[in-house]
Amino acid sequence: MSLPASDLQAAIPSIFAPWIIAMELEVLEAGPGEVRLRMPVKRDYVHVGGVMCGQAAMAAADTAMVLAMMAELGEFRPMTTVQLNTSFLRPISADHCLVSAKVLRSGKSLAFGTIDIANPDGRLAVQATTTYALL
Repeated sequence: MSLPASDLQAAIPSIFAPWIIAMELEVLEAGPGEVRLRMPVKRDYVHVGGVMCGQAAMAAADTAMVLAMMAELGEFRPMTTVQLNTSFLRPISADHCLVSAKVLRSGKSLAFGTIDIANPDGRLAVQATTTYALL
């Protein structure tokens, strides 16, 4: 049973740390094992080069995958990131970016997923793969 985007959005304040909540991620779409988010690129995320820092992208990717797992499972279950491998393909210098996460496989104890972060024009900027342990 998949969770709708509105339920995932409503769950963010009760699941994530305050600094993740402050990122103001907006759940645009959700389906079984998939989510699409809008992430504002706040001034605090931009480094001296004028582009969004990788740490902000990785936090968004990790958060998006938890939401995709919730969509897959139909509920929040405790989990922890085992691996997050991130490739930075081009800079993000717009006022927002789009984060798409998809569960590739979910087993009894491990889950695997992929996350794409794109500029508003759709050009892929960050690609990540993840492994999660379900607790």
